[in-house]
Amino acid sequence: MESIEGTKRRIRKVLPFGVPPMDEKLPGGGLAMGALHEVAGGGNGAVDGAAAALFVAGIAARTRGQILWCITRSDLFAPAVAQVGLAPDRVIYVEAGDDKAVLACLEEGLRHGGLGAAVGEVARLSMTVSRRLQLRAEETGTMGIALRRWRRPTEALDFGQPTAAMTRWRVSVLPSAPLPVPGVGRHRWLLELIRCRAGESADFEVDACDAKGRLSLPSDLANRSGTAEGRSGRAAG
Repeated sequence: MESIEGTKRRIRKVLPFGVPPMDEKLPGGGLAMGALHEVAGGGNGAVDGAAAALFVAGIAARTRGQILWCITRSDLFAPAVAQVGLAPDRVIYVEAGDDKAVLACLEEGLRHGGLGAAVGEVARLSMTVSRRLQLRAEETGTMGIALRRWRRPTEALDFGQPTAAMTRWRVSVLPSAPLPVPGVGRHRWLLELIRCRAGESADFEVDACDAKGRLSLPSDLANRSGTAEGRSGRAAG
């Protein structure tokens, strides 16, 4: 059909997570560059919200180039972001007054084309705006990430509405791995891939990002049959 229409299939670069069960669920074997992705905390609390932000920072850390991070609240904890591999000198912070301004800055960042990734913290994301962001990302090959944050519980309902994002993720904090000595082990997350265009939904229990932004499978789960594969859901078109 594409040859008849005289169009070429767009070859999309991907950013692998380096975790085989995750990459196997993603078309092309990784998170698509030149595309829009959505990430939110699994609950409305600050803990899951912080985990979602660190998940995004870990992804951004593994791209090349400067990172544009658009915010409405100056509460992103830079030392924590640095601990997952995103150095402060790579991040350009833009503080905007509201979601509309954040989305406008995000679109301009994607349009620029010289960034590793462009991140926008927003409560609401409409289909119309998300399509525009997706098109800008496709044009330049820059990864766009909408980090969904809510000021009130009712805003979280918007996360269930359809958008043009390639993937949609939900991040929840799990108990840390037990240590043989007193202390806190490496943080663990439940990553829910609740939408994946041309793929399937799934979820994964992982160790949180390390100092280079990399995830890993917990050692006590890596050898369990079936656990490492995630739980597949319905196809998401």
